[in-house]
Amino acid sequence: MERTLIIVKPDAVARGLVGRVLSRFEAAGFEFVRMRFELLPEELVRRFYAEHEGKWYFARLIDFMLSGPSLFIEARRDEAIHRARNLAGATDPCEAEPGTIRADLGENLPRNCVHASDSSESAAREIGLIFGAD
Repeated sequence: MERTLIIVKPDAVARGLVGRVLSRFEAAGFEFVRMRFELLPEELVRRFYAEHEGKWYFARLIDFMLSGPSLFIEARRDEAIHRARNLAGATDPCEAEPGTIRADLGENLPRNCVHASDSSESAAREIGLIFGAD
């Protein structure tokens, strides 16, 4: 089974959407391995999003992720990365397909409700950052 990291972001937490987001992943056959609910320290958020440093939206992304707690989920299933990305939808909720989490529940960028790892390398790095090395 493949593993991925899913984040229910601060906007979804603040709007009371955690259960709705989790139920969509459960209905899609994801098994939740570990969860961590908290507001991460700024240094860890910056490390998590380091690949975006220097881009025009980096500061806004960091501020958003520090605006409230998030739910971090290590999840697994066959083709977890591909399936989680499809379930989440396009990064911009305005461009996401109807029926995806971001289209149905997201508002705008960066308030798009969820994060899902984009590759096996990213998933391993992100899971390691959030949950520590296995």
